[in-house]
Amino acid sequence: MSEETKFYITERKINEYALSLRNDERADNTVEKYIRDVRAFADFCQTSRKQKPGANGIAVTKEIAIEWKIKLKDTHTMTSINSMLAALNGFCAYFTLDMKIKPYKIQKQTFLPEKKDLTQEEYERLLRAARLTKNERLFYVIQTLCALGLRVSELQFVTAEAVKQGQVTVTNKGKTRTVFVPNDLRAALTEYAKRLHIRTGSLFVTRNGAPLHRSNIWAQMKKLCAVANVDPSKVFPHNLRGLYSRVFYGKEKDLAKLADTLGHSSINTTRIYIMESSAKYRRIIENLGLAALKYT
Repeated sequence: MSEETKFYITERKINEYALSLRNDERADNTVEKYIRDVRAFADFCQTSRKQKPGANGIAVTKEIAIEWKIKLKDTHTMTSINSMLAALNGFCAYFTLDMKIKPYKIQKQTFLPEKKDLTQEEYERLLRAARLTKNERLFYVIQTLCALGLRVSELQFVTAEAVKQGQVTVTNKGKTRTVFVPNDLRAALTEYAKRLHIRTGSLFVTRNGAPLHRSNIWAQMKKLCAVANVDPSKVFPHNLRGLYSRVFYGKEKDLAKLADTLGHSSINTTRIYIMESSAKYRRIIENLGLAALKYT
């Protein structure tokens, strides 16, 4: 590739790409992840070829991108790699760069790995641990996320006004939906707001009044694991949304209704949330009785 046809990654281009994602109304977490992945690729370009960022930025080629794809196998799962490649491909497409990298082919998984299968009993142990450690805010953050099936970014819509009305209006990814608050949680959050003298606005904010960040909630949840005797690999905010989905579907058996409550445009996305655990699939296979007959 000649000097004239080389493409360079610069901080200006990365920021321009981030702005385009926001203009497309992509979620803040999505924008953060895509930019983080593009920067990871830029760092690889710099270290793998011992490049020093010049006036033009960091030079990239499809050859280096393929090397990055292969190198990521040492540290990342195939699913994570494909997600990172999607970020890079989006970046390249935005700048009309003919450098699309093919994702790895992954057989669709029909069950939830046990290490990610947070059960209702484990969820309740986390709540008891939050109560034992006197972390009231975390207790209600966990309970609200799970009971309403919310994303962390949607927690900001749980306001004093919404709790009073018994329903939360959530706007995310260009869509607006109404989430009903169970009476038990409504009563508990009303008392919580009174104790903290919160009369208006979001219930869960930092000292500066900003919405709680996913990383802060994630870190606090991890600290509960030892007290709750729950595997830390199962404990992260989005897994509460998965538990909500499995419990909802287990009771209602209505995928379309579940998709509506989660704010999904596609039912195929919702199907991912209701995968049963591998342990349950194993019990199903064992109970088929097709291997019961002995040779001797």
